[in-house]
This record gives sequence, C-alpha cells and structure tokens, in this order.
Amino acid sequence: MTACKVCEEPLMIEVDNDDGTDDQQMVPDDLELPCGCHYHWQCLLDQAAELAISLQCPSCDTGLAANTAGPSATNPSLQSAHGAAILTRYTNEGGVQENYDILPTITEEAYLEANPEARPARAYHVMCSEGDVGGIVELLRDAERVEGDEPMMNAAKLIRYQDPLGDSKSGLHLAVEKSQEEVVWLLLWIASTLRTEAFPEPAVQAAHVMGIQRPSTLESEDIRALTDNQGRTAEAIAAQMGGLWTMLLESGALHPGT
Repeated sequence: MTACKVCEEPLMIEVDNDDGTDDQQMVPDDLELPCGCHYHWQCLLDQAAELAISLQCPSCDTGLAANTAGPSATNPSLQSAHGAAILTRYTNEGGVQENYDILPTITEEAYLEANPEARPARAYHVMCSEGDVGGIVELLRDAERVEGDEPMMNAAKLIRYQDPLGDSKSGLHLAVEKSQEEVVWLLLWIASTLRTEAFPEPAVQAAHVMGIQRPSTLESEDIRALTDNQGRTAEAIAAQMGGLWTMLLESGALHPGT
C-alpha cells in the first residue's frame, strides 16, 4: 500500500462517525502531487513554508508548478504570481478531486506561519465578508484583552489590516464588496472621522446595544482612506457596484475626510 512520504503511514485517517457515536472510521486522505509522490494533506501542509518558496516536492525535489511563475523567496508576502498552480489529485471521504490546485492554500499557510499575528486578522476579514457583526465586536474585544506571549495585533491594527494575499483589501473593502451594510456602519463607527450625526439611527442604536463607545479617530487613521493594490478605496468599489451603496455615496459617508 502506498504510504505518506512524510510520516510513512498509510494514506488513511480516522474521523468521527456520522451516526453520533464515539466510534471512529477510517477514510482515505491521499494527496498525489504531479511528480507522483503521495502525502496526507496535513503532512504536506506542515511543509508549506518551504514548498511555497521552492515549488518543489519535499520528497523528490521535482518542480511542481504548472508554469514557471510562482512565489519568490525575496517576497515577504509569498504572493503567487498570476497563472501559477500546483495541480494535484486528492482523494478523501468526499471522493476524488482531479486537478485540485493546492498553491493558494499552501501560500496562505506559509504566510500565516511567518506571520502568526495575522491569523485573527484573516478571521476578521472573513467576518466582514459574511456580515458577522457580533463576531467582529468579540474579536476586537479579545484583541484588547490579549495577555502573555500570544502573537496578536491590537484592535486598532486589526481593524485596519490589509491582506497581502487578498489584493491588500481592508475589512471595509470586503464589507462593501459583499454588500454587508451593517458591517460597513460598524467599521465607520469605530474607525472613521465621519460625523456622529451622519449615522442612521439603527446603526447608532446597534452600537449602543453592543456597548461600543465611539473612539476618537485621527484623519490619518480613517479606514475609508485605505486603498487596495489597484489604488481603490472602499468608496471606489461602492461606486462600481451602485445599487445598495447609492445613498451612502450621495451622502458622502464613504468619502475620506467627511
């Protein structure tokens, strides 16, 4: 039986049974690279830091990229060049996935290994995209309470985090893109210089119910002024989308400095 190149164990893992019992069942976990070497998914992910830079199989050193483009050892963000891919064959309990591109996940994991403080920031961006206002508030409060040696950004940096693997977009960019209006008002409340009287009453009431006091924000720290890799502010993205954002654009709520 083919074994994992890292742990040399069979390409199976134990998972919980779906019937609610404590019994475990064995299911396939076989990631085959273009070179023909096989790995457990987690075993290969543990090699992400090296793999994201070399684009070579950790076992046989064969080049894995579908073309010559790829991350650079001199690029601290480990951003994948356009068109680069590592196409694999992955067999798990859900079946077989042909041409499964693992490079985005490998690149992300390598970045997070090098920048562990970015893990909560990435979670924050997911919450902004999904409209999880309560989760955002809880995460920001946790950032202010963090103790010990645990690497984590403070709340101010977390709010303004721009993802180097996601076109340097901020949480406000993502909230606008995903039409998450409640998140947009929350971020404007805690990280912009927008006048308090410009906020709609429901947004003010929601902030008060959650116990969010409005901090003093310097113009240089206004989240609305952040631009992505294409030079776009959240206001520019809203202008491209129109629809839901038309009234906010007309009011100037998304315009830096208003």
